[in-house]
Amino acid sequence: MIPQEEIERVRDAADIVAIIGEHVNLRRVGADWRGPCPFHQGTHRNFSVSAKKRMYHCFVCHENGDVFSFLQKRLGMDWPSAVRAVADKSGIEIREVQARREGPDPREPVWELNATAAEYFQRVLWDEQIGQPARDYLQSRNVSRDAAEKFGLGFAPREIGLLRGYLNTLGYDDERLLSGGLLTKREDADEPRPRFRGRLMFPIYDASGRLSGFGGRAIGPIEPKYLNSSDSPTFTKGRLLYGLNWARHAIRRDERLLLVEGYFDVVRLVLAGIESVVAPLGTALTEDQAAMIARQTKNVFLLYDSDVAGQKATFRAGDVLLTHGVSVRVVTLPDGEDPDTFVDTHGRAALEAHIDAAVDVFDRKVQILERQGWFADLHRRRRAIDRLLPTIRATADPLTRDMYIARASEASGVDRNVLARETDGGAREARGRIAAPPPPPTSEEQEQMRIGERRVGERRDRPVRPQRPGPAVERYLLRVIIAHAAYLEMAAEADIGPSTFEDSRFREIFETLTTVGADASPETVVAQLSPDAAAAYDQMLGEPPESIVNLEQTYRDTIAKLRIRELRQKNDELQRLMATARSEDEKNALLAEKNANMRIAAALRTQAP
Repeated sequence: MIPQEEIERVRDAADIVAIIGEHVNLRRVGADWRGPCPFHQGTHRNFSVSAKKRMYHCFVCHENGDVFSFLQKRLGMDWPSAVRAVADKSGIEIREVQARREGPDPREPVWELNATAAEYFQRVLWDEQIGQPARDYLQSRNVSRDAAEKFGLGFAPREIGLLRGYLNTLGYDDERLLSGGLLTKREDADEPRPRFRGRLMFPIYDASGRLSGFGGRAIGPIEPKYLNSSDSPTFTKGRLLYGLNWARHAIRRDERLLLVEGYFDVVRLVLAGIESVVAPLGTALTEDQAAMIARQTKNVFLLYDSDVAGQKATFRAGDVLLTHGVSVRVVTLPDGEDPDTFVDTHGRAALEAHIDAAVDVFDRKVQILERQGWFADLHRRRRAIDRLLPTIRATADPLTRDMYIARASEASGVDRNVLARETDGGAREARGRIAAPPPPPTSEEQEQMRIGERRVGERRDRPVRPQRPGPAVERYLLRVIIAHAAYLEMAAEADIGPSTFEDSRFREIFETLTTVGADASPETVVAQLSPDAAAAYDQMLGEPPESIVNLEQTYRDTIAKLRIRELRQKNDELQRLMATARSEDEKNALLAEKNANMRIAAALRTQAP
């Protein structure tokens, strides 16, 4: 079996004009090549081959496709033979994986389960009373039923047993639901529970259109706001892009890709007629996702939110894409706007005008630095250059890198030869750390920048401010999450949110990890933290993982202790209310609730001594 990534690599490397030219007499006409159609035996040059789009099309018989489908239709090859033939002509050795030809793909049961679950979620959304909150939410977002059904949106009910019971009646046992990620089960629990509860559900497909998993948007006060399927044979969030299955043809047709932040941004733009749009799955753009994008096109427009967080995400994504030789431009929307709301209010034409006005990602950084006066004096100029150099170093294309050096020299007044030496002298690994320029510097911001721009694994000989320990239980939970990213989603399922943390530093770290993903690089995390939180996070990173003997046991203990603390705080509040109770019945009800909390806390203490 030939993996999808190998097929894409062969497609991108193939000279479609040369391969089809072996069978059709082609002549160049403008940007494309024309010849007589080999499928209806035409004599006029109605058959067009586009090297840029990597597609062919006949304007008479309307046959069309890519280089693989041409060989299949023209020479009668099967699909694998066509891929191998193109690879051979392109000088590429493809890597195949073993597959049992006598049986189905082992991932097929998960795809089937996901499709069945998606149908259930859609039925709950539109036909059940419990789906009313999600219907109200869609109405508030101005998303019609027809629009929602186009993307397969559904609703996962809050009630614990409904999804499980429905799928069990169809023959899907708990073991299959657990392996597929629709159910989760903690070691201290007797029964499994749904991974998604009270969430608007977005089916997520791979590039071939197979339903790989889900993204769930909380309806109501649930943390985290967005929750994805757990890793499985069909789902790895850092290797999928939401909307790519719909956008692939449009990307080749438009010769561009729009990268947005969220699911609703994709939905809104596609409904407006802008189809070449995708989004990462709620995390910072990964190397794998950037490689997928680079295989589709070399022209990427970043269309993120206009707030500070969106600006930081824009620059991080830009640096990752530049390492893959992609041309990156930034679309700037008015303050307070995001792609979803802007298109909904102003329409496609207005957004296309902003896309046409997009500027190169490096030029955008320089513009921001110039407008905020970062080149006005020597001290700030040095810092501005430090914030530009990692992007220059990240740029894979030599010509683009040279132009970036020239632009930085023009803006800063520093000799370009000096900048070139500084660029070459920097570590190539120092990528993806540029965020939006801060306001005029303070001493705390200088400390934050110094921490945030340190290389992974590098430890400078510098004094570190003494760190107050903070609540030990909160600190241990964060260390477990840092050691193994899967515990972040488990904590969210246990109703642990930023408000759980009493220490402001730990609260900020948890909130940042929820936003960027627990598997994000330390640099990405630190770049969004305040100086105190960054120092605390840095100290946790420096502690050896083996100092926590048993991650699973430590996780269970910390969750139990946090629940006990929460119950104790509730009881303190109940005690205060009892002192002001207006009647004996009211006082007795408060006492009963307090006693119930004490029993729960006592049970939790048996697992968290």
